[in-house]
Amino acid sequence: MKSARTKTPRRPAPKKPSNPCVKDPVGVYCRVRPLSRPDQECCIEVIDETTVQIHPPEGYRIFRNGEYRETQYSFKEVFGALVVQKQLFDVVAKPLVEDLIRGKNGLLFTYGVTGSGKTHTMTGSPGDGGLLPRCLDMIFNSIGPFQAKRFVFKLDDKNGVDVQCEVDALLERQKRDAMPIPKTPLGKRQIDPEFADMINVQDHCKVEDVDEDNVYSVFVSYIEIYNNYIYDLLEEAPFEPIKPKWNNCNTPVRNGDFIPPQSKILREDQNHNMYVTGCTEVEVKSTEEAFEVFWRGQKKRRIANTQLNRESSRSHSVFIIKLAQAPLDADGDNVLQEKEQITLSQLSLVDLAGSERTNRTKAEGNRLREAGNINQSLMTLRTCIEVLRENQMYGTNKMVPYRDSKLTHLFKNYFDGEGKVRMIVCVNPKAEDYEESLQVMRFAEMTQEVEVARPADRPICGLTPGRRFRNQAFREELQRKLEMRGGPINEETEEQAVSELLLQNFPPLPSCELLDINDDQTLPKVIEVLEKRHKVRQMLSEEIARTVHSFKTALQEFHSSVASKENCIQAKLSEKEKTIAGQKMELERLEKKIKTLEYKIHILEKTATIYEEDKRNLQQELESKSQQLQRQASDKRRMEARLQGMVTETSVKWEKECERRVAAKQLEMQNKLWVKDEKLKQLKAIVTEPKNEKPERPSRVRDREKPVQRSVSPPAAPSAPPVRLRHRRSRSAGERWVDHKPPSNVPTETVMQPQVPHAITVAAASEKALAKCDKYMLTHQELASDGEIETKLIKGDVFKTRGGGQAVQFTEIETLKQESPTGRKRRSSPSNPDQPEDAADSEWTDVETRCSVAVEMRAGSALGPGYQHHAQPKRRKP
Repeated sequence: MKSARTKTPRRPAPKKPSNPCVKDPVGVYCRVRPLSRPDQECCIEVIDETTVQIHPPEGYRIFRNGEYRETQYSFKEVFGALVVQKQLFDVVAKPLVEDLIRGKNGLLFTYGVTGSGKTHTMTGSPGDGGLLPRCLDMIFNSIGPFQAKRFVFKLDDKNGVDVQCEVDALLERQKRDAMPIPKTPLGKRQIDPEFADMINVQDHCKVEDVDEDNVYSVFVSYIEIYNNYIYDLLEEAPFEPIKPKWNNCNTPVRNGDFIPPQSKILREDQNHNMYVTGCTEVEVKSTEEAFEVFWRGQKKRRIANTQLNRESSRSHSVFIIKLAQAPLDADGDNVLQEKEQITLSQLSLVDLAGSERTNRTKAEGNRLREAGNINQSLMTLRTCIEVLRENQMYGTNKMVPYRDSKLTHLFKNYFDGEGKVRMIVCVNPKAEDYEESLQVMRFAEMTQEVEVARPADRPICGLTPGRRFRNQAFREELQRKLEMRGGPINEETEEQAVSELLLQNFPPLPSCELLDINDDQTLPKVIEVLEKRHKVRQMLSEEIARTVHSFKTALQEFHSSVASKENCIQAKLSEKEKTIAGQKMELERLEKKIKTLEYKIHILEKTATIYEEDKRNLQQELESKSQQLQRQASDKRRMEARLQGMVTETSVKWEKECERRVAAKQLEMQNKLWVKDEKLKQLKAIVTEPKNEKPERPSRVRDREKPVQRSVSPPAAPSAPPVRLRHRRSRSAGERWVDHKPPSNVPTETVMQPQVPHAITVAAASEKALAKCDKYMLTHQELASDGEIETKLIKGDVFKTRGGGQAVQFTEIETLKQESPTGRKRRSSPSNPDQPEDAADSEWTDVETRCSVAVEMRAGSALGPGYQHHAQPKRRKP
């Protein structure tokens, strides 16, 4: 007997979420990996279940004042070095798997510097599976008995899914079996021992309250983002993933041995979800089969050996799990053939490549290019998070730069749409990663402030719940009853058994052969048997009618009882609905109250944070001011000491200068006094001398009896007594000088000549001579207004220039000038040397002339000192 078929009820309109604006913050968790060696220095310490503390290593100073600062960061939960993978999975990934089976999207990614344990957290190690194999195991443990057959669900190329009937699915399976390409590995095949220990999870974790009236299918895909290009790791292409696109000579490979993989492009579907076009999506039916597909793609993923990590991921990998589910029809046998009733949810497990500094990894060539692209994509992710946070906190409407990187563009719908986002921050506590870990902590702290829309609940299909097991129980009960009666268990044998039972109740027909034309016994017997059969048939018909009537009566009674029970249930259901509505209102009120309190707490926390920040800033400002005052005080003390030294030096210098000036003034006054005394004595001698006597010529006059030929001014007479030449010393005679005397100079042949010891005498200034000395003197002659030669000594300092040459800065000019006594005749020319003595003596016969010579004491005369500040020859007594 077939089960009764009812008409498929009309699908009700999908219910809108009660509160579409509800948002949840991004869940950020921290995992600290153990140190590689016990003697390594540690810079990260777990304070409690939600807080870690990071402090600078030894020898590292953060502030200019040299103080060490310890910083604490809070997370949703912190997992120390001794936490096992199962505990991490139960807290972080298990809620995402539950949401996946309930038709909601989820994103889980690991973030951290290179070598911090991201790949180990996601994949695991032999004997200790990571988050990915545990997620797969939980999914198949939950939906194992409710999986649809292969190809009942079929993904299209627009990120959608279609449902096929059993016949089409059977044809697809037969076509696939006939294809020569290697098939997806089945769960019954022997597991690869390379990863068998990773998926050998003994927890048997599964989701409770799975909808038993739905059928499920799991599809997996595996992609990587390498140098900001998307590649399909499950694509069956004849290429070697280890070889780069460029050969060792940095030129493209042109032969046919290597075909580079074709990059994929991102597109947006009708629901504004991003997907990879042409990506291979494999339908899997067990944990082993799914993980074997993952492992096949993992072998193609790009990894390399660096200074910091022996197997460093050079790309971001994304393992996508899609779960398609659709309700069964009213009979609970076949999938409901309505595309609107299909729910497609997605869980993305992302293993981000670690950020790294090239000065630590010593990357070159392709490794350097890969590191640059990795850091650029992570920086774009950070920028997107910063802009999202700013838009949500301050109400701005800045454009989020998702398109700057394939990584952020792929997960755009998670942050702008709805879903649940979880991030695991993996950190290495060793001191060498302190600066990178500090940046990771700051990014994680900022990410916690970003909110994502809470996913809406899946609409109810409207069919009777529990129909799968109810119809299955009906079929099992029918089969059991038929087996108890000993009959066949299928419908055709059941109809044959009923017909045979009816024929057994009829009387047997006699032989109907007429051998003789006069036979009158055969036909009456046949008529009699047929009449008996007719009576039996009428009796059976009456019995069947009575049975049918009693069955109808029983059905009516059952219907009435069911209707009464249904009414009772409806009444109770309405009461429950009212109670639920009241509880929902109460829950909404409490939620609003909780949100208000949370908002107040948030405001208070922000205020406290602002105050703490102001306190820290004021403390830092106070410390900086105190240090500045200390520096100013020390500078003042140094300046006072310097000024005191300068005052002492200046006072000593001026004391010496005053002593020198006083000595010079005393000498000058003594000379003046001596001159006056000499004048008075000569005047007295002239006045007291008899008039008839011829005045005696002074000794200095006698010295000039025989003039010597000179160029301009008369030199000293050769007949004069020998006088020791006294040279005029330059005031800078103690240094190395360049004495520049042009060839055109006329020798004066005076008694006193400027003399500079240790000087280099040159006719023309040269750079070679200037390089050996630090002083310069130029002798310049010109004719004065009185006809005498005036000699100027121009002095200067020699400096080295930046170009390597020499420069002279003039600082002083000394003037040397000769004068002849006025009032007496000059010897016009030395051409007449033999003048009579009387002519020479006649010059002194005039009293007025003698007096004028004695009084004026002109320079150049032999009667008095010609130059001051020098020793004078002995004067004779009158």
